Amino acid sequence: MPAERKRWSQEFSRWFDWVLEEAEIYDYGRYPVKGMGIWMPYGYQIRRRVVELIRDVLDEKGHEEVLFPLLIPETLLRKESEHIRGFEGEVYWVTHGGTEPLDIKLALRPTSETSITYMESFWIKSYKQLPRKFYQIVSIFRYETKATRPLIRLREVTTFKEAHTVHVDFEDADRQVAEAIELYKRIFDELGIPYVISRRPEWDKFAGAIYTVAFDTVMPDGRTLQIGTAHHLGQNFTIPFEVRIQLPDESLDYAWQTSYGLSDRVVATVIAIHGDDRGAVLPPIVAPIQVVVVPIPARDEEQRKRLQDYIGEVEEKLRRLGVRYRIDDREDVRPGRKFYEWEARGVPVRIEVGPREAETRTLVLARRDTLEKTTISIDELEKKLPELLEDIARSLRERAWNWLQSKVKRVETVEEARCVIEEERGIVELPWCGREECGLRLEESIDAGVLGSPLERPEWVRGKQCPVCGQPAVTSIRLAKKY
Repeated sequence: MPAERKRWSQEFSRWFDWVLEEAEIYDYGRYPVKGMGIWMPYGYQIRRRVVELIRDVLDEKGHEEVLFPLLIPETLLRKESEHIRGFEGEVYWVTHGGTEPLDIKLALRPTSETSITYMESFWIKSYKQLPRKFYQIVSIFRYETKATRPLIRLREVTTFKEAHTVHVDFEDADRQVAEAIELYKRIFDELGIPYVISRRPEWDKFAGAIYTVAFDTVMPDGRTLQIGTAHHLGQNFTIPFEVRIQLPDESLDYAWQTSYGLSDRVVATVIAIHGDDRGAVLPPIVAPIQVVVVPIPARDEEQRKRLQDYIGEVEEKLRRLGVRYRIDDREDVRPGRKFYEWEARGVPVRIEVGPREAETRTLVLARRDTLEKTTISIDELEKKLPELLEDIARSLRERAWNWLQSKVKRVETVEEARCVIEEERGIVELPWCGREECGLRLEESIDAGVLGSPLERPEWVRGKQCPVCGQPAVTSIRLAKKY
């Protein structure tokens, strides 16, 4: 790991707070409600482009966007008993309208399985209407009692994408979970976010689900962050809400469901995974400004006029390319300060243009990911710039995956796992018999949380034993220090 990146990873918490403030992404800690922050204009543009990517991917696969009320009556929330037990300690309740007590308490939406299923009981009556895929991107509220962190652990999650789908049988819902996994892989791959995919253990799945699949990534400090989940809900919500459908043989049965979610953590991960000591490093796909042009001041009026005309040519080419660009022509700020500001904001490419470049009809291109500079002629810009943006995206993706793979270690004993977690953090993977009591013992012995198991039995555990009970391993179990 380069020294610069190593220093940044060792002070990740401070760095993350600094870059959110310095790049004017997210103002956190000053709003007088704990666990809530404000998207600044630059950060909101990053968020917007992440949301646009999510929408594009879901819409392409037949998902339909909806918008449900923020308030959920207590009577609906309590319809599915396991679900409410899972969220009861995190719900914000509205108990008064003005000074009048409400007849029924209203919850600020912690998630929407209950409210959406309730409406599906009116909308869906036949197998001919299925599958049906709804989603919304909204705020949810959960009373986090752990230490809150900007974009990572919030009490108002402002970018919660929740998809809810309805199916004719278990198998079709199972297929939908597999599709959700592929959709998430596509989204994360576009953003250059690396991940491990695990089936969550029974004792830590989503409340009300048959099973849960989770995407986790390793942050620069070695802790893991859950960045996406998909749940097979079975008929656990459709039975209490009476979502009954007519089947092809004209019999009636309860529909089957899935749900899957992403949140502000996607934006947090883009910033955290790709950044360095100088600030954010944004993938071109979500960068509000993909190219910034920084003029180098001219000494006299003649040079100044020639430079202005030349920058006009550059701007026309950028406009034709369709890239998002900014000409930083502030006269009261020195070029060095401009370089610092745009590097902190993670702009993928900086073009430096001064009197020398205007004279020789060249441009200096500085890429944000490696900080390397190259000189090209202005006539090459329309060919070279798209290639450079594409190469930056590829480079960020490869660097991030190399980082993740270096932080996943396979071991066979509790002692080895404990040493890895204490000294290196990251993810440890051990052979496992699959029994809950052994999984819980491993959590306690290693002082780490369970992420889950691979979706398929890994070949490397064949012939291995569970380090707790000594029984043959049927899969592996992943543990890590978690956010």
